[in-house]
Amino acid sequence: MKRRVLFLCTGNSARSVLAEATLRAWAGNRFEVLSAGSQPTGSINPYALTQLAAEGIPTAGLRSKSWDEFATPDAVPIDLVITVCDSAAAETCPVVFGDFLRAHWGLPDPAAVEGDDEAKADVFREAHRILKARLNAFLALPAEVWGDRAALKQALDRIGFVEPEDETADDRQGETSSQRP
Repeated sequence: MKRRVLFLCTGNSARSVLAEATLRAWAGNRFEVLSAGSQPTGSINPYALTQLAAEGIPTAGLRSKSWDEFATPDAVPIDLVITVCDSAAAETCPVVFGDFLRAHWGLPDPAAVEGDDEAKADVFREAHRILKARLNAFLALPAEVWGDRAALKQALDRIGFVEPEDETADDRQGETSSQRP
């Protein structure tokens, strides 16, 4: 079964787009991957596009869009919503309702950083590095976890704390996660 995963943040211009494009590139046909925002900016941040292109991740078809596209009565159901907003920085995460599993993988908004081009590129590179570590852990989840909603929720919540230097939750349990280039 192909699961629908929606990455959700406020502007849908940076973090959620980085996650969408990366998981789509890495997961093959395992997931249908989408992103949206509660207050979409209407355009993808150029530093996000540059970061993805630098890693060879396709950017065709990416666009900033509203969560409302996925909340209509005739919309195809979403299986998993992962918010990537930074509630620690008092950023308001979107509130969504539906019969899907929710997880929070908060990280600071790279689009909010001020500075020269190099500083902005560095912040986007770091945000993408964090997301890639979490997506590696996500893709390494054992098949049996997907059949147990409570176990999946617990695993997804743990992934929200994975940092690039951290071992994944699976590594701490003695299993090795797969690594992507």
